[in-house]
Amino acid sequence: MVTLAMLTPDDKLAEIRRLYFTTTRQTIQEDLTKALDLLKSMATEDERERATVYMDGLAQMRSDWNRGKKKVTSRKS
Repeated sequence: MVTLAMLTPDDKLAEIRRLYFTTTRQTIQEDLTKALDLLKSMATEDERERATVYMDGLAQMRSDWNRGKKKVTSRKS
């Protein structure tokens, strides 16, 4: 049987921070999903507020990288 350790608020913040610094274009969606799950599991607004800068950064990276994926289509008149 596998025992799951309960993460402290500091552990959760550290994991969100790690995801922020290690995410890549290929892993951003999965990393952002993990970070959101960790954020939702934080008990207080103060805990969530500490993670805001990393969450904003992850969202911005996803937005920037998704924008680069879009194909430019040409219109014929």
